[in-house]
Amino acid sequence: MGTVLVTAASGNVGRHCVRACLAEGLPVISALRSPESAQGRAVRLDFTDRETWRPALRGVTSVFLVRPPAIADMADTLVPFIDLAIEVGVRDVVFLSVLGAEKMSWVPHRAVEKHLARAAVGFTLLRPGFFAQNVEDAYLRDIVEDRRIYVPAGDAKVAFIDARDIGEVAAKVLAAPTAYRKQVLTLTGPAAIRFDEAAGAISRSLEATIQYEPATIAGYAWHLWRRRQLALARVAVQTVLHAGLRRGDAEAVTKGVKDVLGREATAFAEYARYACEEGKLAR
Repeated sequence: MGTVLVTAASGNVGRHCVRACLAEGLPVISALRSPESAQGRAVRLDFTDRETWRPALRGVTSVFLVRPPAIADMADTLVPFIDLAIEVGVRDVVFLSVLGAEKMSWVPHRAVEKHLARAAVGFTLLRPGFFAQNVEDAYLRDIVEDRRIYVPAGDAKVAFIDARDIGEVAAKVLAAPTAYRKQVLTLTGPAAIRFDEAAGAISRSLEATIQYEPATIAGYAWHLWRRRQLALARVAVQTVLHAGLRRGDAEAVTKGVKDVLGREATAFAEYARYACEEGKLAR
């Protein structure tokens, strides 16, 4: 059984992929920019520092590849990293892409997908939908400080996907890569719900009232920039992403998780209970 390199191993999906790979009995190396505090086998990997690439890939036969959010230039980072991985003997790459990447030439993930399709390596594309973990990331301060979810999504429905499920799917694919080679797995939650329903599930788990307050597009952008003091690039990305929900961009429900794991994807209410029990919303 070959060794798996999990990139972004401390991230939303990466940490769950590491845990699931270990449960599958796979030898795992966690790749991190700062691996000193990592548990288990870990190496330093920085996609902007090519000196870290070859040592990180030593002895590796498959890679779970995640694009760091701060990196947009794939031609000088992930694409040549894939080429080096092939050169040193990596046989399979499981890439964490995004829902709809095949239709969005402007997203960095598309360049990686196209390169993998041309490269001499086995590959599987994971295209997850809208993360439930946005609750403990992008929405956390609004929930804790204002007791609300404030996004410009209107009455849109979203099939929230739990990152734990994505990690488990990735591990299953890495454990049997030939069964999934050249496949695209679209991953969503088991049902599409409105943001007021999501707020209700969080309220029940927290035993506190969390409201959904629909924002205007301009109001949301102003909120992120002036109150949350986010960089303009991130303001633009988050605003466009949430505005797109009004078009139904994340409403479709697939059976991708069930097809791989043999069980239904985690419901948002179950995720909310987990997040509260783990203290991810009690800050």
